[in-house]
Amino acid sequence: MVKRQIPNPYEIFDLLHFKKPDLNGRHRRLQSALTIWDLRAIAKRRTPAAAFDYTDGAAEGEISLRRARQAFRDVEFHPDILHPAIDVDTSCDILGGRSAMPFGIAPTGFTRLMQTEGEIAGAGAAGAAGIPFTLSTLGTASIEDVKAANPYGRNWFQLYVMRQREISYGLVERAEKAGFDTLMFTVDTPVAGARLRDKRNGFSIPPQITAGTVLNAIPRPWWWFDFLTTPKLEFASLRTTGGTVGQLLDSAMDPTISYEDLEVIRSMWSGKIVIKGVQNIPDAKRLLDLGVDGILLSNHGGRQLDRAPVPFRLLPELVRDVGSHATIMIDTGIMNGADIVAATALGATFSVIGRAYLYGLMAGGRAGVDRAIEILHEEIVRTMKLLGVSSIGELEPRHVTQLTRLMPVRSQVKAAADTLSR
Repeated sequence: MVKRQIPNPYEIFDLLHFKKPDLNGRHRRLQSALTIWDLRAIAKRRTPAAAFDYTDGAAEGEISLRRARQAFRDVEFHPDILHPAIDVDTSCDILGGRSAMPFGIAPTGFTRLMQTEGEIAGAGAAGAAGIPFTLSTLGTASIEDVKAANPYGRNWFQLYVMRQREISYGLVERAEKAGFDTLMFTVDTPVAGARLRDKRNGFSIPPQITAGTVLNAIPRPWWWFDFLTTPKLEFASLRTTGGTVGQLLDSAMDPTISYEDLEVIRSMWSGKIVIKGVQNIPDAKRLLDLGVDGILLSNHGGRQLDRAPVPFRLLPELVRDVGSHATIMIDTGIMNGADIVAATALGATFSVIGRAYLYGLMAGGRAGVDRAIEILHEEIVRTMKLLGVSSIGELEPRHVTQLTRLMPVRSQVKAAADTLSR
């Protein structure tokens, strides 16, 4: 029999702990988000469907994006026991400089569409966190404004080689003059991918107010207030080049881009150059043989060619072929700090995040971006401690197994033949 007693009022009072109410709605909202997925849920509630889907969506059936995220879920970690990792150092060297964490912010186009603070929020948050920020050619803040928002941090510039080459050359010169230290030369956009969510939403750039958008705006008045009371949405670095937003967007996609263009840009740029959008091993090896400073394994977040290779799956093979000393970066599908740890363990020098930071931006502006970076950092530190790893340099392929859902048919056939021969 359990011995019972009359409850002691003092013991009950000891159990009562009430939090001081947080009257700051934005702070309360963001602190309730424990994961990037939580930030995504908040962003979806606060952002009109067309703008949210422009960020959240991918090309056609969105198979590439789902596969990329699934590839990170299909990771098995192998921790070292009795190997204390009390003080974890998440910093790393990347492209001639230091980053406080093994990831930075990827280039995203038309960012003020998601939330009016746009790239300025991203650059400021990146600078405060000690990580690089990348501005897109199609960004809604200018090169000079990003430099002003992140004057002492590392700024990178993503370049589309446009049909009017002189426009791109001018951007390269401006980025160098502003002190940007790395150029991200993008090669995976000969034409625009088919983003069906945008078509179904009747989405356009710049946004048009229709009966549908008005209805969708009713529960989100704050977004429309910001949109209608802040400067016009435009490609800020291209505002003086002439043409409508639609014409400039079309001009950015050029199927004639070639290795000759890469040579021209390299001759103009004195900083580091990274090739963004590499999707197979032979291309990656050729680029590294040509002496580029790094490659970014990327399928453009699944927004260009659907069913394109998953960068995280390409990573181990590329590292085996070119060695661990090459600068190999990765994006697409990253939603957790553990994803970044896994990529680093398999040989990625650095990761860049796009949607993960934009979900934070939509959820709460600059404070939301700060929260997204904080969440990823907490997850990285926790994962490293649980693995028994004290620094980024200690992560090794032995810490990770990529569990296989999708295998090329030729591999399946070979595996079956090997089994029969035993």
